[in-house]
Amino acid sequence: MAVFLYKAQNAQGNVFEGELEAGSKDEAEGLLRRKRLIVQSVKKKPMDIKINIGSGIKSVDISRFTRMFSAMTSAGLPMLQCLNILEEQMENPAMREVVHKVAASINGGSTLADAMSQHPKVFDKLYCNMVAAGEAGGILEGILARLADYQEANQRVVRKVKKAMTYPVMVVIVAVIVMVALLTFVVPTFANMFQEVGGELPGPTQVVMNLSNLLVDYAAFWVVGVIAIIIIIRTILKVPHLRLQFDTILLRVPKLGDLQTKSAVARFGRTLGTLLNAGVSVIDALGVTARTAGNMAVERAILKISQSIAGGKPIAEPMKEAKIFPPMVIQMVGVGEKTGNLGGMLLKVADFYDEEVDAAIDALTSMMEPLIMVFLGGGVGFILIAMYMPIFSMSDAVQG
Repeated sequence: MAVFLYKAQNAQGNVFEGELEAGSKDEAEGLLRRKRLIVQSVKKKPMDIKINIGSGIKSVDISRFTRMFSAMTSAGLPMLQCLNILEEQMENPAMREVVHKVAASINGGSTLADAMSQHPKVFDKLYCNMVAAGEAGGILEGILARLADYQEANQRVVRKVKKAMTYPVMVVIVAVIVMVALLTFVVPTFANMFQEVGGELPGPTQVVMNLSNLLVDYAAFWVVGVIAIIIIIRTILKVPHLRLQFDTILLRVPKLGDLQTKSAVARFGRTLGTLLNAGVSVIDALGVTARTAGNMAVERAILKISQSIAGGKPIAEPMKEAKIFPPMVIQMVGVGEKTGNLGGMLLKVADFYDEEVDAAIDALTSMMEPLIMVFLGGGVGFILIAMYMPIFSMSDAVQG
């Protein structure tokens, strides 16, 4: 679909400009007329040549926007004025452009939810559904505050995971660089010296030299091979049934699967609880929660729960059949459903499992760190010993 710039007049005689997406100029004019606007001009927006990776907008930009938007609406400022102020205050140019487009769409007669839904890479289904519920119920400022709380809670978990994984990842990278450097630059020097001396080399030395030759002689092949493997894996994971199998296996991996499960339960509880407290129906809320699960096996389980609820079952029963959710979670959800406080109970589940995720991260990193150090020390030590074994043999021969 193309983007069109328009100039139109509303029933009050106010003239304003904006932009909208449509398949053709005629379709764009039709959309404007359906909004009871008098079209003055419509033209296709010139193409901007930009090279972007993703949307260029981080989650922290969105949560900061949401928190500031909530504060301004709570203070009683009109929506368009809030968006104009936020546009000026956004430090990220990409986010500033999105806010400008949202304001232009609202100025053209769209609701806030509809305007935001035109930017799915920035405002996902969860965000748009909650905003729509807030607009319908006249509680937009409260919904924005809940959204900000939700986003900030998710970011805290992500920061903890990144912080915990930074050290092991950096150690692995350093280990790989050190071993590649040894095999590429150090081992060939020893190899030339051994060739001049002659004689039969010890087995470990010959193995290391063969590895060095493979790395040096086929360097381009290894680089291309690694890139090809990454591309193949990414392509395979885009195939739904293969991704489902991968995510199912991932949940069963010791330690890592436990972390995945607890993280999924925390996200499930926070997302579903936030939506229910915002007034979204259970079926719609489960649909949005499934799309934000982050694991296809969990997503399928949540969709089955939604289907069972549509058939008249209570939510706790299909959750038990899914065999993903811990018994405590199922019992708490059942109590929340019976007492009419399902949203609040789910948020308590999310808070509890956020702490469980912290404990699982600590357990995983405490297990990984010594294994990585053994790998690094063992690999470098093996190379060094293998290179010095012929020297020790020569020394013994000279002394003998």
